[in-house]
Order: sequence, then structure tokens, then C-alpha cells
Amino acid sequence: MTPDTREPQQRAGAPAVKVAAVTGAGSGIGRSVALTLADAGWSVVLAGRREEPLRETAALAGGAASVLCVPTDVTEPGAVSALFDAVEERHGRLDLLFNNAGTFGPAVPVDELSPEDWRAVVDTNLTGAFLCAQGAFRLMKRQRPHGGRIINNGSISAHAPRPDSIAYTATKHAVTGLTKSLSLDGRRWDIACGQIDIGNAATEMTARMGQGSAQADGSVAAEPRMDAADVARTVLHMAELPLEANVQFATVLATKMPFIGRG
Repeated sequence: MTPDTREPQQRAGAPAVKVAAVTGAGSGIGRSVALTLADAGWSVVLAGRREEPLRETAALAGGAASVLCVPTDVTEPGAVSALFDAVEERHGRLDLLFNNAGTFGPAVPVDELSPEDWRAVVDTNLTGAFLCAQGAFRLMKRQRPHGGRIINNGSISAHAPRPDSIAYTATKHAVTGLTKSLSLDGRRWDIACGQIDIGNAATEMTARMGQGSAQADGSVAAEPRMDAADVARTVLHMAELPLEANVQFATVLATKMPFIGRG
């Protein structure tokens, strides 16, 4: 069979330069994705709780005029609304939300996890993801031409938990439900939604895994990690598909991490 080498068709009225918003863009996977998108020619809006790390990400992108920093606490509805107001004011539209902000929370046994720590993880990983998806959805629905793409950052914990991770694991399972519902509700408006489930990308959040991480059998073992740039390239592929196509779920992980099989 002869491969299809045709270039994807651009929708009528679609912008020549696409606009992306990336939450949690001040470090780790969010920073890597933001830099990869900027390098590919996207205009990128960087969102995160602290302005200084966002400025550092912008500087790594060459301080390009196509990069906008918007300090945002994703747990605060007003802050999230202000983020998408800034996107609309600057660019007039949004083509991609990488819904990435998240936290692991304390790695403690379930009986030792405080209600306050539980709520903090839920507020960031689930409520924050919902608020950002809602803000992006509203803008994508009313812009002309309407449509866009939302990529939620899940986790391999959306498939299988780690020890002492009940809040993180529960929220990542919930993100999968968020992804499915957004995919369904977005069809009418050409809003595609997919999810990337990531395992052991080399970031500050996973640094301890290189020294030793609790295993299901009670042992502690160092785990292989992969370059966050490998995740970013996958997000870029998902983002640059035409809206007629969607990667619903993608799993990208360090090949030798203890996930498949018995570890």
C-alpha cells in the first residue's frame, strides 16, 4: 500500500500561527512542552503559580515576543478566568491547552494522610484541571473558527497506583473521566481532547526515583527515568494533528521502569 504523504488540510479561517496555553510551565514537563511548542513556531502562554520560574522558561525560549507569562493559581476560579482573558486579549483565540499543573502530595500511608493534604491534591490535580479545561472550552467554543484541542496530563497512576499515593492516584483516575467527558462534549464544537499518561520523566518531581522508590513488595529500588523532551515531542505530535484526528490516550514511560509485569 502506498503511504499517504499528503499535507493535512488547514481549516478555513484557521490562524497561520497557533496559540497554546501550558499550565505548570515553570518547571519539569510543563517547561519542556512549552519550549518544544515555542521552538515549533507556536505562540505560547505560560501559566504557573510563581512568576519567576515562568520568566525563566520564557528566557529559555529566547525571550520571544510570542511567549506570554501569566502567573496563575489553577485552584482559584478567578485566577483561571484571568488566564484565559489574557489569552483572548493577547491572541484572540486558543488552539491548545496542555492541562499539566499537578502535585503528588505527601507519600504517606492512607491512614496518615490528613484531610487538608487530600484536599490540596484534589484541588490542584482535579479541580484545577477542570477549571482550566472549562476556561479553554469556553474560549474555543466562541472563537471563530471555533474548535481547538485540550491535552490533559494524566499519569501511569491512572492505570496502576504506587504505594502511598492514594490522593494522587485517585485524582489521576478522575482526570481520565474528565478527558472522556470533554471528548464527548467537545464534538459539536470541534474541540478534541486527549490524555498523555507519563511514567518517570526526569524532572524535579521524580528525582527521588533515581535514588530509590518504594515498590509494591515493600522494597526500595532505584527506577530508570527518561528525558522530559521525549514527552514533549509526543505532546507536539498530538497538538499538531488536524482536529479531524485525535490521540485519545497515549502512554509514554521509561522503558525499564517497573510498570508492565511484576516489577
